[in-house]
Amino acid sequence: MKNSFLKLVSFAALLTISAVVFAQNGSATPADEKAAMKAAQDAAQKRETAIRQAESNGVAVEIAAIGGFRGARSNTIMGYGLVVGLAGTGDSKQVSATSTALANALTRWGTLVDPSKFTSKNIAIVSVTAELPAFAAPGRKVDITVQSIGDAKSLEGGFLLPTPLGTMYDTNISFAIASGSLSIGGFNSGSNGSSIRKNHATVGRVPDGADIQRGVDTQFVFGDGFLYLDLDQPDFTTAQRVRDQIAKSFPGLGVTAIDAVTIAIKLPNAKDAVDVISQVQKLEVYANTEPTIVINERTGTIVIGGNVKLGPALIAHGSLRVQIDTEFITSQPLPFSQGQTTVTPVSQVNASEQIPQVVVVAPNATLDDLAKIFQAMDVSARDIIAILQALADQGALKARIRIQ
Repeated sequence: MKNSFLKLVSFAALLTISAVVFAQNGSATPADEKAAMKAAQDAAQKRETAIRQAESNGVAVEIAAIGGFRGARSNTIMGYGLVVGLAGTGDSKQVSATSTALANALTRWGTLVDPSKFTSKNIAIVSVTAELPAFAAPGRKVDITVQSIGDAKSLEGGFLLPTPLGTMYDTNISFAIASGSLSIGGFNSGSNGSSIRKNHATVGRVPDGADIQRGVDTQFVFGDGFLYLDLDQPDFTTAQRVRDQIAKSFPGLGVTAIDAVTIAIKLPNAKDAVDVISQVQKLEVYANTEPTIVINERTGTIVIGGNVKLGPALIAHGSLRVQIDTEFITSQPLPFSQGQTTVTPVSQVNASEQIPQVVVVAPNATLDDLAKIFQAMDVSARDIIAILQALADQGALKARIRIQ
């Protein structure tokens, strides 16, 4: 099967190169055809070699793409505020929290309002969230997201009043003040029982809408000068490769792989932490690829990892089709017989089964071989899912299956 595939690729490349030569010179010589065949074979060989190397050694990536240093992370901050200026699309009087929040806000400015008498629908109570980046300094700005928590129909055209944002642990400390005009990226309008809507009109964003007041205390050097590099995906092989690469590039550092996630780095001088982090993040390592198959049965999406292996197996797949045709026969009574017209359904059932497609899988078949098998069998996505699950139950599929 592999030789057939290589010949097919080579033949396609030959036709392409020959067409170019013919277009330029008006004719193709045997020497040109031989050179095109050789180039196609070399390209197919290089592709197959690259796949085999990636399966055994992993994928070359920078350390910054597969992990980060402990402590250097963002924080979610949030608060509750009011959006004003809505054209009658705000909260109704049934949402008492809106009128109460407005009355409290006006009280701070010396204006007393009875919440029970406030009936305007130009205001909505909202929650405001933002992502406070690591090492955020006062005076910087971040984007905010505003979500309606009442029964407002739309936040289009609204303006968020200044809202303090803090953490869930201590609401008395404000890390940022959010305000600004909302952009919802859609609309929601209607009249006389008809309506039209695009996107979610009750959620909006304010670019650079929060002004940072104070940063979060961030610690990234622990104990007696230790840095901890945490991988995004637990893997003992990748952790070992990261440890070896750091130790090789920086012999003066004490590097230890604690587990499948954490690599501890001992600094000779804690003042050099920023320089070490910057250089370590740029190091290139081979990240191990897990033998995993992800299946989404709702969409028919199948993603197969490069390290998936197949043991010897025989795959036979066919399909049974049942077709039911119903014909309605109308019977008319004779004249003056006082009978009634009757409709009788007559059903015909036809069953047909396709000849099963049989494929023998060789030992240690790889992802490339599996792709050729499914292409040769000409099966649908749902058939592929059924075959993969059957191979896993039989034990020939050496991979983890995750169904979403």
